[in-house]
Amino acid sequence: MQQYGAEFFGTFWLVLGGCGSAVLAAAFPEVGIGLLGVSLAFGLTVLTMAYAIGHISGCHLNPAVSVGLCVGGRFPAKQLAPYIIAQVLGAIAAGGVLFVIANGQAGFDAAASGFASNGFGEHSPGQYSMLAALVCEVVMTAMFLIVIMGATDERAPAGFAPIAIGLCLTLIHLISIPVTNTSVNPARSTGVAVFQGGWALKQLWLFWIAPIIGAAIGAVLYKAIGSTKD
Repeated sequence: MQQYGAEFFGTFWLVLGGCGSAVLAAAFPEVGIGLLGVSLAFGLTVLTMAYAIGHISGCHLNPAVSVGLCVGGRFPAKQLAPYIIAQVLGAIAAGGVLFVIANGQAGFDAAASGFASNGFGEHSPGQYSMLAALVCEVVMTAMFLIVIMGATDERAPAGFAPIAIGLCLTLIHLISIPVTNTSVNPARSTGVAVFQGGWALKQLWLFWIAPIIGAAIGAVLYKAIGSTKD
């Protein structure tokens, strides 16, 4: 239960910090943090939580990461379901807190604003197609898993994994926010989609399927290049 609690609160922090920066601060008049600030916010949530709870739960904060680590032989399949449930519940709880805060501003409308939801086609920040979004999410998540598995390999320098993983997530956002608003995390997508309530829920399927496929691919690729077996 300590592990599941850690995943709940870790994912809560990721969604509140990352999506919160997008909803509350990205375009704030005159001092908005913009795309770079949102990218850093997501990376910092993972970096800080990796140091805070990595020794408790491994700090997955992401159903796709849990699946990828399972495929890569780093995580037991019997814990997949409770980890994913804890992550999704943490994300939805954060979405709820963010929704309450955002509604404190006169005229706020989660449905109209998008509420930091992920999307494709007309709901992509750059109007990218469904195929572009699918490819982007698969490739970005695959690379994320390669970095995670490499940075946490017993042969890697000790103590630096959170930095590498946090910076990798920052870079992923810098690349792909214009395409999908960046998911690479089904829990993150779900946590805000339930409060956007319209198109975000209809397109949510892609942001479950693509990251999970990408994570599995990344895990297989790392096993191929990182195996110590002769």
